[in-house]
Amino acid sequence: MANQDAPFGLRPVKSSLSSQRQNRYRIASGYDTNIFQGDLVTVATDGTITRVAPGATALCLGVFNGCEYVDANGDVKFSNHWPADATGTNIFANIIDDPSATFEVQGNAAFPVTDLFGNFDIVDNSPVGRTASGVSSMELAVSTGATTAGLALKAIDISQDPENSDTATANTNVIVKINNHLFSAGTAGLA
Repeated sequence: MANQDAPFGLRPVKSSLSSQRQNRYRIASGYDTNIFQGDLVTVATDGTITRVAPGATALCLGVFNGCEYVDANGDVKFSNHWPADATGTNIFANIIDDPSATFEVQGNAAFPVTDLFGNFDIVDNSPVGRTASGVSSMELAVSTGATTAGLALKAIDISQDPENSDTATANTNVIVKINNHLFSAGTAGLA
């Protein structure tokens, strides 16, 4: 059966801790890039978070899980995504930053079992996310599988989702860990 093509970025599955942990980090007022729920983020030299782009080699801090801020009108805003160029004060992002957390992500192609424990980059779809829901369209870039320690994700299993676990067709959902994590260095993959 064909898999559904419905990307959602990285969705938390489990953590070594009793519950999924997230911490609060700052976003710069006027940051010019949308960040969607499920996007990988990193830390800029000014101490704020930025979205990880495909091909980036920066260490990943974690997965964006929404934000809150006070806008220019003084209204408190809560959102699943950071709107590009938004301005305000008290701008905080919720980031799932546990380096042992696992996530489910859709592959952009069929994902063979033989690629498990390999390292992979990400790929953006167009659009990179949906502003109505705030959910990311980021996917695992199946063709980038390698042993390279600097790649963002390490594949550890195929999803148990019956709608997206077919390894012979495109859009296989894969269980991953952040490999190139700020709090734990990346390791070589087996792919």
